Amino acid sequence: MTATRIAPPAQGAPYLLTPGPLSTSTATKRAMLRDWGSWDADFRAMTRDMRARLLAMLGQGADEFDCVPMQGSGSFAVEAMLGSFIARDGKALVLANGAYGLRSAETMRYLGRDVVVLDKGDYLPPRGDEVAQILAGDPDITHVVAIHCETSSGILNPIAEISKATYGAGRKLLIDSMSGFGAIALDATETRYEALASSANKCIEGVPGFGFVMARKTALGAAKGNSHSLALDVHAQWAHMNKTGQWRFTPPTHVVAAFLEALRAHEAEGGVKARGARYGRNRDVVVAGMRDLGFETLLKDRWQSPIIITFFCPADPNFVFARFYEAMKGRGFIIYPGKLTVVDSFRIGCIGQMDEHVMRQVVAAAAETLTEMGVTNAAPPLAALKERERLAA
Repeated sequence: MTATRIAPPAQGAPYLLTPGPLSTSTATKRAMLRDWGSWDADFRAMTRDMRARLLAMLGQGADEFDCVPMQGSGSFAVEAMLGSFIARDGKALVLANGAYGLRSAETMRYLGRDVVVLDKGDYLPPRGDEVAQILAGDPDITHVVAIHCETSSGILNPIAEISKATYGAGRKLLIDSMSGFGAIALDATETRYEALASSANKCIEGVPGFGFVMARKTALGAAKGNSHSLALDVHAQWAHMNKTGQWRFTPPTHVVAAFLEALRAHEAEGGVKARGARYGRNRDVVVAGMRDLGFETLLKDRWQSPIIITFFCPADPNFVFARFYEAMKGRGFIIYPGKLTVVDSFRIGCIGQMDEHVMRQVVAAAAETLTEMGVTNAAPPLAALKERERLAA
């Protein structure tokens, strides 16, 4: 393992404190300067190498899985996973505690699949006993759909206990691990699931352009004929790729080249454990620093992921998020608007080419911005805190 070198972005470019796209290394960006032929043997070798490196992240159970890259954003990969592994007469229990769980439920409705939703709101994760109770009362449910890290709030959901409840009831688990895979372990021998979906531009620190589905070979074999879509058929992509080494439709060649460079850097840093540890340090520094300034986090520490943090907007009338955003951007940091339905908030991401030294600069920039805006108290409205305590009780 080698120490990770965190270089500043290109001159004039801000750090992206977002859950992806995110700040990438110069080497990753440089890898996109060459053109590749999508049918050429060299590019087929790149695809094969990429799939093998991703499978290795699953741990000892990787032999039971295969990796199927899918063109498009992460939402394309999630839709492909849901439409390919849940039969047309199947039914899913979607576990929601934010925008991305609700998006999976909406996707199921678009697909014409039967769905029931456990909506926990913005503050709390779904728990295993709740899942078990719902499954016991509805034998028609075939699959449970869970979000690994819900980035609208920053909650790290308890996948292990959700998995135990799911398989204890004889059902199957599908995981949206967009913002978790590559930094938070999902060892296939410790936590059972049929498939997970993730994306190139998240914790592996590539650029946007494709997602990938990691699925059990048994599930892939059984998925033939399930898909609602020609382009989003995971089984068809898998079968074609294994037969020819090629993507069925034009692949994002430059993005794949960049992703391979990012995968090599991920391995050099020390893999999933080391990447997650760096993000964890980023989280701890920015949470402590922002709390020192008077900001409050949406979540209790117990559920806070190392991926992204949601902060309440201050009640001070001088605080205007649009001004705060532009002032932070002017200091070299692009933050993320909130995505909550109940209270005003904003988010600061911990992933990408950043370390704790950068996060200290983020806190310093926030302090300068508050002073510039004339904000003397960064505490949120009292009603928001009371609502958090009520819902998180």
